[in-house]
Amino acid sequence: MKTLGLFVVLFISVCLCACATRPPLATVPFVDLDRYSGRWHEIAKYPNWFQRACAAGATADYSALPDGSIKVVNSCPRKNGSLKTVVGRATVVPGSGNARLKVRFFGPFAGDYWIIGLDEKRYSWALVGHPSRRFLWILSRQPKMPQALYRQIIGIAVEKGYNAERIGPSPSSIGH
Repeated sequence: MKTLGLFVVLFISVCLCACATRPPLATVPFVDLDRYSGRWHEIAKYPNWFQRACAAGATADYSALPDGSIKVVNSCPRKNGSLKTVVGRATVVPGSGNARLKVRFFGPFAGDYWIIGLDEKRYSWALVGHPSRRFLWILSRQPKMPQALYRQIIGIAVEKGYNAERIGPSPSSIGH
């Protein structure tokens, strides 16, 4: 029994040390929301429960609303051929350079949407994460992404503390 108790204490200590040493997730310094608006294609992601019904890569459409918030429309084809669509609203976290958003799809619950990587010249790709590092998406303006660029973005995700082995590409999204 003493051995089990010692093991539990040791395990918790190791977990707490590992969590304490991981630096906070950094976002890009600034996002021009007008340039970020429009359609994005999901190239890859960490698997998550709310996209289990999706048979292929999702799209996300962002557009400015008169009150300064952002309309979010996420869609994906289901296995039965129908289209799953959910509409939400995002607001910018003050002081974040527009790189941190709170997205609400229903009720009072809002999720963190942090832009942690971005093609700042052309806005052709984005890397979106969550401060807990439990969620990750690689987005592109085009439905396919060249393999070399994909590998480069995976490298950025790894530098930011994500596990490359958990990142799953959307079907037919990575080109040669």
